[in-house]
Amino acid sequence: MLCSTLLACSVDSPDQNTAALNQPYPAQTGGTLISAMLSDPSSMIGMVAGESVSLAIGAYLFNSLLTFNQDLDLAGELAESWQVADDKKTITFKLKPGLQWADGKPLTSADVLFTWQLIIDEKTHSPYASDYQLVTKAEAPDARTFIVHYAQPFAPALESWAHLQVLPKHKLAGQDIHTTSFAQKPLGSHYYQLKEWRHGEYLKLERNPKSVLGPANIDNVVERIIPDPAAQFLELMADNIDSMTLDPITYARIIPSRPALQAKLNQYKELGNSYTYLGFNLKRKPFDDVRVRKAINYAIDKQEIIDGVYLGLGIAIASPYKPGTRWSNPNLTPYPFDPTKAKQLLAEAGYVDSNGDGIVERDGKKLSFEVLTNLGNKQREKTAVIIQRRLKEVGIETRIRTLEWASLLTNFIKPGDFDAVVMGWGLSLDPDQYSIWHSSQQGPGQFNFIGYNNPAVDKLLEQGRMEFDPEKRMQIYHGFAKVLYEDSPLVYLSAGYGLTAIHKRVQGIMNPVPPAGVGYDSHKWYLPEPLRRTQIQAE
Repeated sequence: MLCSTLLACSVDSPDQNTAALNQPYPAQTGGTLISAMLSDPSSMIGMVAGESVSLAIGAYLFNSLLTFNQDLDLAGELAESWQVADDKKTITFKLKPGLQWADGKPLTSADVLFTWQLIIDEKTHSPYASDYQLVTKAEAPDARTFIVHYAQPFAPALESWAHLQVLPKHKLAGQDIHTTSFAQKPLGSHYYQLKEWRHGEYLKLERNPKSVLGPANIDNVVERIIPDPAAQFLELMADNIDSMTLDPITYARIIPSRPALQAKLNQYKELGNSYTYLGFNLKRKPFDDVRVRKAINYAIDKQEIIDGVYLGLGIAIASPYKPGTRWSNPNLTPYPFDPTKAKQLLAEAGYVDSNGDGIVERDGKKLSFEVLTNLGNKQREKTAVIIQRRLKEVGIETRIRTLEWASLLTNFIKPGDFDAVVMGWGLSLDPDQYSIWHSSQQGPGQFNFIGYNNPAVDKLLEQGRMEFDPEKRMQIYHGFAKVLYEDSPLVYLSAGYGLTAIHKRVQGIMNPVPPAGVGYDSHKWYLPEPLRRTQIQAE
C-alpha cells in the first residue's frame, strides 16, 4: 500500500525538478539516453535477419550509400554524388573521401561491392535480395567509385541503395553469414558502435568518434529489452528510461490525466508508414478458397478495432499504401462489416452448421484455425480477440496463440507453419512491393510467406519496377491494389499512428516533427548536463 501511494504521488503531481526541464540549454555532448524495445534483435545484420528490430539497431551502426533528408528526399550518406546514365541502366556512385570503419580501416567501394555480393548470394537467403539481383554487373574500379548496371531501367533503384546497410569486407570475407560472430559483435561506421549486449536485458551503444558523418552528441544509447509495454511505461514513470513507443490508451488517456507526466514528457503523434493485417497461409485449406477469405473480411468490423483497440488513432485502409499518398487507390473502400454477406459466402463455399453447435463445417470438418501474433504487442493481442469474437458470430472457430517474436519468426513464419497471423508491414517510400507479393518471393526467409501467387499481380509488379513516368506508375500500382482487394489474401485492419513519449531532458528534437519522423536527426539530440539522470538522482 505504501508503494502504491508513493507511485501515485510521483506521477500525479509535478516534482521539484520539472521546472528545469522547460529551460532551454545550448547543445552539448555527453550523457546516456535510455530507451526500450520489446525484444532482442535476432542479429545485427538486418539485411539478413529481415526484421524491424535488427534493422533498427543496424541503423545505429551501419551506413548506406544514400539516405533520406527531413523531407524524405534522397541525399548522400556514404556517397558524395551519384549519376544516373541517360538510358537509366547504369548508376555511378562516388564515395566521400576519407571514410573509415570504427577500427580505423578504410571504408571503400570494395566494401559496397562485397555487401551487394553477399545480399544476392542464394546461400544468404536475404528477403531483400530481389532488388539487388536486378543488377547484372557491379564494379569498384577504384576505392571511391562504385558502379551498377541493370539490364532494364529499374524505377526503385536509387531508393534501394538507401536501404542497403554496407558491411565491412575485412571482417566478413570468407565467413558463413548465418553463423559468424559478427552478427553478435559487429563493427560499423555510423554514429554508434555496440559496446555490450546482454541478451534479454539490454544493448549498450557507445559513440563512434570515427563516424563517417561526424560524432553524435550523446555518448551512449542503451536499449533495454522490456517485452511488456506496461512494464516499459512503469519504467518511464519511474524515470528509468527516456523514451518509448506508446499504446493509444497511454497516449490519449493516461498521460493527459497526470500532470506530473505531462510536466516531464513530450508526446509525438505521426501517421506511420505501416499497417496491421490478418494474413492467411494460402497454401492451407480453407484459405485457398477466395470465398472464405472474403467472408472473413466481411465478418470483421475494422472500425470496432480502430475505436476499441486504438481509441480512434488509426485509419481503415483498402490497399497496402499510406493513405493520402498518390499510390493509394482512391476508388477502393475498405470491406464493410457485413456478417450477412459473410454467412452467404461461407454457404456458397459449402460451409453449413449441420449439427447446431454454432460452427460451420464442410465435409464433416469444422471451419477452425489458429491465429498467431507476437507476445507483448497488446494491440495485436486485443485485435485477435475482437477478430475471434466476430468470426464466431458467423460460425468460424479460432484459437489465439501468442509467441515471443524470435520464436514466431524462426519456428512458424519462415517455415510457413501457421494458419493465420496478425502482424504488420512497414512500407517504404517507393510503391514497389515485389518482395512481399511476387510469387517468386516465397523461399525460406523471404517476405511472401503467406504464399500468394497471382500471375496478374506478378506482371503488374514487374511493370511497375520498370516504369519511370509517375502517372503511368501510379496507374500500375492502383491496378495492383485492385487485384489484391478482389483476391483478399489478407484483411487490412488499420493503418496506425506512431505514438512516442520522450523525456523533456532530451533536447534538440526537431519541432514541428518533419515528414521523416520524430527520430530524424537523433544524432543531434543532446542531454543538458543539469538534467542528466545521475545529476537528478544526486539532488
